Amino acid sequence: MYRQTYMEVYLDNIKNNVAKIIKKYNNYTYYFGVVKADCYGHGMESVKAIVDGGCNYLAVAMLEEAIKIRELGITTPILCLGSIDPKFIPVCVENNVTVTINSLEYASKLLDYNSSLKAHIKINTGMNRLGIDNIDDVNKVIALLKDRITIEGIYTHIYEASNEINTNKQLETFKNIVTKVNYDFKIVHAQASDALTNYDKPSFINGCRLGIIMYGFNDKINLHSTFKLKSQIIQIHDIKDNQTVGYNGLYKANKGDKIAVVAIGYDDGIIRKNTGRNVYIHNKPYPIVGNICMDMLFVKVDESIKLYDEVEIIKDIEHTNEIANYLETIPYEIMCSIGKRIPRVYKKEN
Repeated sequence: MYRQTYMEVYLDNIKNNVAKIIKKYNNYTYYFGVVKADCYGHGMESVKAIVDGGCNYLAVAMLEEAIKIRELGITTPILCLGSIDPKFIPVCVENNVTVTINSLEYASKLLDYNSSLKAHIKINTGMNRLGIDNIDDVNKVIALLKDRITIEGIYTHIYEASNEINTNKQLETFKNIVTKVNYDFKIVHAQASDALTNYDKPSFINGCRLGIIMYGFNDKINLHSTFKLKSQIIQIHDIKDNQTVGYNGLYKANKGDKIAVVAIGYDDGIIRKNTGRNVYIHNKPYPIVGNICMDMLFVKVDESIKLYDEVEIIKDIEHTNEIANYLETIPYEIMCSIGKRIPRVYKKEN
């Protein structure tokens, strides 16, 4: 690691967060650790901490992610939430990856496979992304496949957990399908991070999906931050009055400004819109100024800051939320945007 820019990932904090969540919401049987998008930017090496914390099922967005988990030697069942091309079903069987059936048409493509293939049926209850819309098609899927593959579960996705009316409407739609089809599903799941903490467990559901909550993002339960994004000051300039900084001269200095150059840029996920928000040096906030470059950015500092000082580009949960608000986005995007060329350095705790 020659460039001192990296992401510290605290595995014990992830593990302890998961354990604390499960202890508090302990009336489910199946806890899915959603580890898509490289564990929300933390790196797939975080999966073991999630399993050690108590998740007894995993969920990914695509088959490539599931294969990477298997290459790490993790044997926990994995559900792929996305749609897998039927020609790759043998890879799913070989690697114990459960597929999602999101339409009657997709189900018809699985007729050539035997009971060694596991599947969950996805129900569309209003998000209109993936899923089956009506009970008639669900019954047809079951009739078509129940003697050929293992239909293990059924699920939906709550798309606006902060809206009680919409959430209850979705759950009622889901319940009407689950309880009226002539099939006994082993696993029924709907609640993800926010719905888990905002609502009581419905009696007909026995599984929940833990996503961003595993990394500390939820105001209903006290959890730990799980990462920091760090870099280093590589030069400091004393800027004269009216001189400019960076591309297009976006920032015009006042006399006596000290500008630090930091070794991280938009190719690392710190997009140019970050100009104006704070980083932290010695636990004190300093603003990013000027246009952010591909590999470097500028920070206005003071006399206390020295060459090669460590810079916390993303400090903790609170800072991540501040950045998300500043960029008019969500913490998910902040975490998932951290560049792949940034090494993940795994530590037990911070």
